[in-house]
Amino acid sequence: MPAFWRRVMNGSLRWGFTAALCAAPVLLAVLAAAPADAPVADAASRGDVEAVRSLLQRGVDVQTAQADGMTALHWAAMRSDVELAETLIYAGAHLEATTRIGQHTPLHVGSRSGQPGVLRALLEAGADPHAATTSGATALHLAAQAGSAEAVAALLDHGANIDVRESTWGQTPLMFAAASNRVGPVTVLMERGAGLEIATRVVDLPALDAEDRAAAYRRQEVLDGFRAAAPPHEQTGWQPTASQVQAAIRAARRVQAFPETAKQDNEGRRLSRGTPRDYTERVGRQGGLTALLHAARQGHIDVAMALVYAGADVDRVSGDHTSPLQIATMNGHFDLALRLIERGADPNIATDGGATPLFAALNLQWAPRARYPQPRAHDQQEATYLDVMEALLEAGANPNVRTNNHLWYMSYNHCCSESVDGATPFWRAAYATDVAAMKLLMAHGADPNIPTRAPEPRRRRDDNFPDPSGLPPAVPGGPGVWPLHAASGVGYGEGFESNAHRHVPDGWMPSVQYLIEEVGVDVNARDHDGYNALHHAAARGDTELVRYLVEKGADVMAISRRGQTTADMANGPYQRTLPFPETLGYLEGLGAVNNDNCVSC
Repeated sequence: MPAFWRRVMNGSLRWGFTAALCAAPVLLAVLAAAPADAPVADAASRGDVEAVRSLLQRGVDVQTAQADGMTALHWAAMRSDVELAETLIYAGAHLEATTRIGQHTPLHVGSRSGQPGVLRALLEAGADPHAATTSGATALHLAAQAGSAEAVAALLDHGANIDVRESTWGQTPLMFAAASNRVGPVTVLMERGAGLEIATRVVDLPALDAEDRAAAYRRQEVLDGFRAAAPPHEQTGWQPTASQVQAAIRAARRVQAFPETAKQDNEGRRLSRGTPRDYTERVGRQGGLTALLHAARQGHIDVAMALVYAGADVDRVSGDHTSPLQIATMNGHFDLALRLIERGADPNIATDGGATPLFAALNLQWAPRARYPQPRAHDQQEATYLDVMEALLEAGANPNVRTNNHLWYMSYNHCCSESVDGATPFWRAAYATDVAAMKLLMAHGADPNIPTRAPEPRRRRDDNFPDPSGLPPAVPGGPGVWPLHAASGVGYGEGFESNAHRHVPDGWMPSVQYLIEEVGVDVNARDHDGYNALHHAAARGDTELVRYLVEKGADVMAISRRGQTTADMANGPYQRTLPFPETLGYLEGLGAVNNDNCVSC
C-alpha cells in the first residue's frame, strides 16, 4: 500500500483534513473582521492632499474609516488642514462619523486641536455643535480646554450650548477652560454669558458606602435564610443555586432603591457595634466645584482673578464646604491666596472637617508623610506660609477654630498619624515644633490651652485590668492631647509616628521651652492616655529634653493608663523602636521603674 494511503488509514491525514475544515470558518471570520483598507484616510493622515484628490477621482470611498474609526475628515480636522477638510467635505465626507473609542466626530477632533479655521469649515458645512462624546463632552468643552478663544467663539456663533455639562461630573466649558488656565476662552465664555456659579455634581461618599453596606448585608441575610432552610445534611458545604443568588441580588437592589433607609440602617448597626466613624465619613462629600474653585485648586491666578472681577462669588463653597481661599491654600497656591484675601475672601470659612485656611497653610508646610501625594506648589511661591498666616490673621481669621475630625488626607496607612480631631492652628504649630508660627498666633489672640479631642477608649484585652495612672477616666470628646505633648513627641512611643511626622528641624527643645517659659503651660499636664511630656520625650530618646523637663518639675514617676513609666517609654515600648540606654539610665537614676517590658528587644 502506498505511503499516502497508509497515512489516511492510520488517521494522521484524516485528522489534518478535519482540523483544516474546522479552522476554515474561524479564518473566514477573522478575515471578515479585519479592517478594510482605508486609502483616503491613510493619505489624509499624512496630509497628502494630492493623493487624496487622486483617490477620490478614481472613485475610492471617502467614508472608509481606519480600524479605530478615524476617517479622512477626522485626520483633516486633527491636522487643522482647512484645504484638505474642504476637499473631503465637497466629496461628501460624513460630518458626524465617530471614532470607535470615545465617539469623537471630526468636530471634536478639530476642537481639541484648537484651530478655528477647520472648525468653521466643518460648522459651515453643517457639523453638529451639540454632538457629545461618550463622556458627554462637546466640541465647546474641548475647544475651551485647548485654549483657542477664536474656536470657542466660532462654536458659540453656530449655536453651541454655552453651559452644556459633560456627563461624568457635570462640568461646563467654562470649568474646562478655568481648570486648564485658558484665559482667552474664559474671557469669551464670560462675555457670552456663561454661568459663573454653576457647580459640578456632589457625590456623598458616606451615603454611597451606606447603600453598598446595607445592600451587602441584605444580600447575605437572604442567602443565610436559604441556607437555614436547607435540610441539615446539606448545610455542610452548602452552596446557593443560581436562582437563590438572583433572589439575594434582587433583595439587595431593593435596599439600594431607598438610599436614606440604607444609610439609617447602616448607621444603626455601626452605633450598636460601638465602632468609630469610618473612612468615607471622614472624606464626606466630593464635587460641587465652580469654575473659580477649579481655577483656585490649580493655582491659576489670572483665570481666578478674571472670574472674580467678572462677579464670581469669592466665597462660594464646594460639596464639602471648601472655599476658593481654602482650596488654594491647602494646595500650596499661596500667592493666589493673598490675592483672594485682598478681594475680601472670608478667612473663617471652614470645611466640613473643620479646617480653615489658617490651619491649611500651617498643615501644608508641615504636611506629614502621608499615603497621599502632598502638594508642593508652595515651594514655587513668592509668599511663604507665614506670610499667608499673617494676612489671614490681619483679615480677621479666628486662631482658635478646632477641626471636627482627623483629616483624611493626613493619614499614613490609617494608623500612624496622631489624630488632629479638635486641633487648633496653635496646636498644629506646636505639633510642628514651629515657634515662629506659635508666636504669630499668640500675637493675634490664640489660646494655647486647647487640646485635641479624646477618641473612643481603646478596648482592653482584660476588662478587669485597673487603670494604674490614678487619673479620672478619659471622656470621649474630652481633652485629648495638649500642645505641650504635641511639641514633645506624642505618638512616638505608641506606633510608627516618626515615619510620618514632619516638623521644624531641631525644634523640640525651643518649642517646649517656649510653651513652658513664655506661655506658661502646665509641665505635668497628662494626655488622654495618661502620658506626660516626659513620656513622649523619653520615647524619642531625647535625653536633653528629658533633663530640661525634669528641671522644670515634670513628674518622673508618672504612670500612663497602660501602666508604662517614663523609663518604660525609653526602653523600646513599640516594635522596631529600640531602647535608648542613656535616657533609660538617667530616668532610672531618678527613681523611675523599668518594668523590663521592651517590645523591640
